[in-house]
Amino acid sequence: MRTAEEAIEWIHSLLPFGIKPGLKRMEWMLERLDHPERSLQMIHIGGTNGKGSTVSYLRYIIEENGYNVGTFTSPYIHCFEERISYNGQPIEGEDLVQCANLVKPLVEQLAESDLGSPTEFEVITTIGFLYFAKLRKLDFVLVEVGLGGRLDSTNVIEPILSIITSIGHDHMHILGDSLTKIASEKAGIIKPCKPVISGVTQEEAQLVLRDAAKDKQAAFKQLNADFKEELLSRTETSQLFRFQSSEEEFQACAIQMAGDHQRSNAALAIEAIVTLKQLGYIDYTEEACLLGLQKANWAGRFELIGKQPTVILDGAHNEEGMVALASTLQAHYPTKRYRIIMAATKEKDMGKLLIPFKHLDVSFTFTTFDFFRAAGEAELFEQADVSHKTAHSNWKKAVDQEVRNCLEDELVVVSGSLYFVSDVRKWLIETQEQRKLITTNL
Repeated sequence: MRTAEEAIEWIHSLLPFGIKPGLKRMEWMLERLDHPERSLQMIHIGGTNGKGSTVSYLRYIIEENGYNVGTFTSPYIHCFEERISYNGQPIEGEDLVQCANLVKPLVEQLAESDLGSPTEFEVITTIGFLYFAKLRKLDFVLVEVGLGGRLDSTNVIEPILSIITSIGHDHMHILGDSLTKIASEKAGIIKPCKPVISGVTQEEAQLVLRDAAKDKQAAFKQLNADFKEELLSRTETSQLFRFQSSEEEFQACAIQMAGDHQRSNAALAIEAIVTLKQLGYIDYTEEACLLGLQKANWAGRFELIGKQPTVILDGAHNEEGMVALASTLQAHYPTKRYRIIMAATKEKDMGKLLIPFKHLDVSFTFTTFDFFRAAGEAELFEQADVSHKTAHSNWKKAVDQEVRNCLEDELVVVSGSLYFVSDVRKWLIETQEQRKLITTNL
């Protein structure tokens, strides 16, 4: 492989191998690469929702305090390369090619063994570890769990700290049919004697995490028990809150991401920094931490992408995510009527997902997109127990129609699968740029 395009095409060719929980393939590849992950100071971030936002808050805070930080996240919104980033900059093409060429022979050998071919995500994870360890000088690496925790490919690492953002009803066909079972899978990232920070709200799930931490002699810190955040004020574009723990207090934390859940995610990031300082890994100033919080953003998470009319992108795709979306809309746009365009993957149940919107002034347009696990628009339409709904097979026409028909007292929300939100985001940006170009030329 000579180009980034060739490397990405090869990586995507592994997609048909699907999801294969387990660590043996990862361990096999990393052993032959002389375990690059062992040379890195890693922070492991798991949970149902909020992982990406928490990574963003933490990354900006660490950077503002003068440290170099790598991030491994998924899925991508802008481009594939952003999944493996250094100080916010996606891996460069030549580095991706170099790492992919080192991993490819191992993938071919593994495919011929009893373990079988590694999955796309396992290969991306391995490339990420190799890049961070061999090609960059890093102080910290933030590693986002792909799915679950216990058997996720990222769980081969020995982190200095673990964060579990939330527990919710997602991937239940893989992780289990109850919150306690899902929590048990998420708790798999807790390592012996390494502290864990939790933003989990449900008592039964908290108990699972506390027990797991106790069994592994890992210090456990819980949001709203060991540390907390308190809303001071909010506008359409920002929130101001107070952070408080027994060790630290920040009086005026400003963030640009909307929703109560984003204050929780920010509080997790602050508590992580406080814990890292206690452990002697990092030093910080309050000024730098507050500046990092203020700069943090995460594309596709209640992202305001248009103002006339108001257009919001939000990758809510499970029960808890939809509750957060409904709550955030009511908090920031209480007088608006909502036009929601949705596409989702086949395992989602619209009957359950849309419950938070039943008593709101909202209309739904269901559509589909080019993804092998995407549900058809008719299927989503039939599942949805809502009063005002329609279906459209072409998502571009559906989005364009809703945006054009949006009245002054309404707003448009594009939601559902993050893969769908990513496609819409790219198209909207390209369309806006084309319109600006046409206007300029006139």
